[in-house]
Amino acid sequence: MRALLAFVVVLFGTISTQAAGPLTYNLKPVPIAPDTYVFEGTREHFHRSNGGNILNPGFIVTDDGVIVIQTGPSRRFGEEMRAAIKTVTDKPIRKVFISNLHPDYWLGNQAFADVPIAALPGTIEGIKAEGKGMTENMYRMVGDWMRGTEPVAPTEPVYGSTVVYGSHRLRLIPLEGHTAADLAIFDETTGVLFAGGVVFSDRTPTTPHADVPKWLKALDELEPLGVTVLVPNHGRIRTDKAAIAQTRDWLGWLHRTLHDRMEAGADMAEVLNLPIPERFDSLGVLREEYQRSVAHLWPAMEQAALPRVN
Repeated sequence: MRALLAFVVVLFGTISTQAAGPLTYNLKPVPIAPDTYVFEGTREHFHRSNGGNILNPGFIVTDDGVIVIQTGPSRRFGEEMRAAIKTVTDKPIRKVFISNLHPDYWLGNQAFADVPIAALPGTIEGIKAEGKGMTENMYRMVGDWMRGTEPVAPTEPVYGSTVVYGSHRLRLIPLEGHTAADLAIFDETTGVLFAGGVVFSDRTPTTPHADVPKWLKALDELEPLGVTVLVPNHGRIRTDKAAIAQTRDWLGWLHRTLHDRMEAGADMAEVLNLPIPERFDSLGVLREEYQRSVAHLWPAMEQAALPRVN
């Protein structure tokens, strides 16, 4: 009985706390370089407690207007993001860039529907094909934070090129590996790299659409850039390129380990519980993302490795 009463108190206490005011992300623009700001997300997985705020979207204030990079996981986030940008500048939004099809990158698009929203063609196709299902899944994971959110796909395809806005030269770098189309944006003026989906920092990489060998090649393409500030899609913002090496180390270990265990005849249940080297202990949601990666990658590897019997 005491346990039941305690449960009821906790339940109603939680409800009354939630009802005390509207949900808000409390977004605060963090300056990271001249004219350049980021909204730092958590290093967690999607959850009702964080509203899906696990990404690092940002914006650049140029003489030609504001360039927005990612719009966040919900309509509410996009609206709060746009309001927060107005606390920094009254210049209009010139363009939005979306780096890949994962829902936390673009589900805030409704708040920017009056301006061009650009992405790689593969990202646009992926959002059109999977966007509805992703939106529904986000409703299941984060609940009321998603109220009013509908999928809005980017409308403007972009390719590898360098574009100029005011004094900022932005190199658009098409990559693949984390998904089939990953857009990184390197500001040649400030040295800021918005790495899109291919770099994680102190956070375990996610792999629902991953091709690990291609992902490793994408990291090789980013390594030579003269980066002064690296904005990963998830995790800590860095003033060096160490997160590229960290991501490469994890992916290399994961890829070798799964292949070695496949060749040794292990089954998926065994692989799910393998020990993880201590050098990865600093990565957020480590065990959870490792097990999700096994679930994502193992079936295809198993199908490729097993002989076909007609």
